[in-house]
Amino acid sequence: MHTPMHTPSTDPRPSLYYRYQVHAPWLPAAHPPQPRQAVVIAGAGPAGLVTALELARHGVRSVVLAADLQVSAGSRAIVFTRRTLEILQQVGVAAPMVANGLPWRCGNSFYRGQRVFRMEAPHDDDDRFWPMLNIQQQFLEEYLLDACAATGLIDLRWGNKLTHVEQQADHALLAIDTPAGPYSLQAGWLVAADGTRSGIRSQLGLQMEGASFESMFVIADIRIDLPFATERLAFFDPDWNRGNTILMHREPHGMWRVDYQLPPGETPEQALQPESMRARIDAQLAMIGHAGTPWQMDWSSVYAARTLTLPSYLHGRVLFAGDAAHLLPIFGVRGANTAFQDAQALGWQLALVCKNLAGTALLANYSAERVGAAREIIDEAGKSTRFMAPPSRGFRLLRDAVLSLSLTQPFVRPLYHWRTARPHAYTGSALNCRDDDDALFAGGPGHGAPPQNVRLADGDFLLDHIGAGFHLLAFTHAALPAGVQQVVQAACAGGLPLRVLAIGAAQPVAGADAHLGDGDGRVRQRYGMPATGGACLLRPDQHVCARWLALDAARLQAALATALHPCRPA
Repeated sequence: MHTPMHTPSTDPRPSLYYRYQVHAPWLPAAHPPQPRQAVVIAGAGPAGLVTALELARHGVRSVVLAADLQVSAGSRAIVFTRRTLEILQQVGVAAPMVANGLPWRCGNSFYRGQRVFRMEAPHDDDDRFWPMLNIQQQFLEEYLLDACAATGLIDLRWGNKLTHVEQQADHALLAIDTPAGPYSLQAGWLVAADGTRSGIRSQLGLQMEGASFESMFVIADIRIDLPFATERLAFFDPDWNRGNTILMHREPHGMWRVDYQLPPGETPEQALQPESMRARIDAQLAMIGHAGTPWQMDWSSVYAARTLTLPSYLHGRVLFAGDAAHLLPIFGVRGANTAFQDAQALGWQLALVCKNLAGTALLANYSAERVGAAREIIDEAGKSTRFMAPPSRGFRLLRDAVLSLSLTQPFVRPLYHWRTARPHAYTGSALNCRDDDDALFAGGPGHGAPPQNVRLADGDFLLDHIGAGFHLLAFTHAALPAGVQQVVQAACAGGLPLRVLAIGAAQPVAGADAHLGDGDGRVRQRYGMPATGGACLLRPDQHVCARWLALDAARLQAALATALHPCRPA
């Protein structure tokens, strides 16, 4: 039976603020027969593009399949966390994000016209980025595409839709459809970053674990001039939407995001009727004192809160990341921000496997770590979701009691906290060194922790000096021991990306690739290092995998071996 060719739209998507570019499709007839590719990535959203950029940072080529001919429809993800910006700094797109986004750190919860809780996310002089940044996903994808083109290592194929996967012992055979017909491609590894409705997940017959909440929310992006700061606004049990919740966020280019919960039984089709949306948005504007203020609709959608994950992200030659791997509620900005951490983790581990610097156990570790992260998020996000959208009469009674008490009793108000997304700490990772001094430290980031950024004396930041590969932070101004230098030299000669930074040295240090002054001891203090020295080893995703009160060659060698060849489950 003849299968119709893939025909993505060639009409630019409509938008009040973003000019869509329609890209030319990649057609098989215009290219020679395709050799086997080391990595093929299905999906050109944030998860797929950041994975490709992470691979490229380690010198690994990839093919990215984009089913459409343009970036995503609508603003989608709009809130990006500090850790996301640190990840995006590594792949070269933090600067345009900061230049064009709206930073913020505070969130407000209102009940019966009274502000009952104000969240203030931590922010100090050691933070390069604000806790949150608002910008529409189309701009992020544009910046990522520019970065991909600059690498020369990423083959982005617009209008290419993966239709079938057949797994072999050492590769996956892919069937791909295009506007000019199908072709086949072999991939050493396939990254499934094909989103919420992942076709790859369906083809492999994989089931997610967790819960789906019945409550539905409408997302509406409107152009309107409102005199409010860039802060999260949450309204509980308003008169016009009793028992339900409304969220508002300012976006760049004069846009506002309005999320409102639907009453039980209303279908998405009913909710998205123009007259229904206009009545509800007008009611919300009236409630905040701006009845009659003119506004225009740009984009709308409906979503349900879900807390689901695949139990494994590794299936033969297929690796899952982002929404293809897990479906998380947006409360606490966990969706896209979790996908960036997936992509960063997958990129470096898959790159080292492709370069034969590590065995496939490293990919099982990727799965174990990120499934653990998803389950931690599900636990946290579930609490927020049950408060925002109570799934049963019992939860609603508890939530309503908190709402009522919050008008007069300050002690219940912290229950409004939305438990903002935070980077996962791989505390039980198989990559953590087993015989270092981690247990002897009184402070600082320990096993599996994300890095601590620190403002340096010259005004830049510690993470500005952390690039691709492993980094050994040696807190010394003296030459590294000869044995340590030999271990580093041998690792680098074998192709392992490993840099040594001498922290606290005013002059070059023998055995170190660079030195960073720390005259006030700020970096030493943040990392909990003793005055007599100390060192820590950062993985390529900047998480700590070993730290020592005093570094020696044998233990450094052991830490590197453990990080490349894990032999126990995470």
